[in-house]
Amino acid sequence: MTGRTARRQLRISIVTETYPPEVNGVARTIGVMVGRMLEREHSILLVRPRQRGESAPSADAELETLLRPGFPLPGYRELRMGLPAKRALLRAWRARRPDVVQVVTEGPLGGSAVSAARVLGIPVVSEFHTNFHDYSRHYGFGLLRPLVSSYLRRMHNRADCTLVPTTELRRQLEAAGYRRLAVVGRGIDVGLFDSRHRRGELRRSWGATERDLVAISVGRLAPEKNLDLFVESVRAMQAVAPRLKVVLVGDGPARAALAAANRDFVFAGMRSGLALAEHYASADIFLFPSLTETFGNVTAEAMASRLAIVAFDYAGAREWLRDRVSALLPSYGDRASFVTAAQELAADPALRERLRDAARNATHAMTWTRVIDELEAVLADVVSQSPATRVAVGTAGVAPVRP
Repeated sequence: MTGRTARRQLRISIVTETYPPEVNGVARTIGVMVGRMLEREHSILLVRPRQRGESAPSADAELETLLRPGFPLPGYRELRMGLPAKRALLRAWRARRPDVVQVVTEGPLGGSAVSAARVLGIPVVSEFHTNFHDYSRHYGFGLLRPLVSSYLRRMHNRADCTLVPTTELRRQLEAAGYRRLAVVGRGIDVGLFDSRHRRGELRRSWGATERDLVAISVGRLAPEKNLDLFVESVRAMQAVAPRLKVVLVGDGPARAALAAANRDFVFAGMRSGLALAEHYASADIFLFPSLTETFGNVTAEAMASRLAIVAFDYAGAREWLRDRVSALLPSYGDRASFVTAAQELAADPALRERLRDAARNATHAMTWTRVIDELEAVLADVVSQSPATRVAVGTAGVAPVRP
């Protein structure tokens, strides 16, 4: 990325198909980013689908919101995908032109936003948050994976710049034909996620004393999260730590089957804010077997909560953790090594303590101030270029844009 551009207040239209109070990594990330950009006195028009039971956006003097129709995402009914809204966006942006359009999600609403921005010659930045092409095979759409991959590449390549959360993902997407990529990482609220929120009474409600171990999973209970490996791992851990308790935070279509097959597990449901922080901090070991993440916000939250972590060596875990220094990071997709690592953590209290301290220390560089600085720099670089010769300046280099 180039040197920091002098800060200017921007009018930004942010288009996203998920937003708080919806509970998922993308919603939490964009919610924080919007709040921090408003604190820096940028003007924001938020465009998103109307959420379930919502007739009008909540009153917020600082944030202008345009609600659009949506429909439940197949297999993920908690979220609503926005319908295309090109005409409505053209009207809104002609009435009050933004300096830049920031497209967070790649659904029909996001795709139509890129098209509308191109028609009006407004700079547009897209974000790559979710491996929808990988998700498709878990929801009966595996045959459509090539089409989904092609759509995502075309959509992002129409933007002036695409934001990705890690250098690893940038390399992967470049190899797949994506252009004009810039790395903007993720931050973590180390004030919220902290071991001081450990609660003995919460552990007791799980049937755990302070001498017992608690393994926790946080996230959507769904096929793409590789939860059969989580179950296999905790059963291996119980072979060396028979009193190990197992807690799952989250909800989703796999919950009923998991609960029926594992009656000793604690299913805590959806949690957010302080309640979520208390659940992290009251556990001891965090297992994250997912293979479909672009970053994995829950890994950062576990780090800040001072948990001993087992995660595959990719995405955010590779970006911020080091194998056997701050976590155990088996090679991507190596199931046997993941189970072995989980069992080793259960058997070795000295290793757990060392990894917990190192993971927490690694979060000191993961500040939201740094992340928002990076985002501002990318937006300012894109806006600063003339419509005829606009370029996206990022860690991947400089390239001309063709509308």
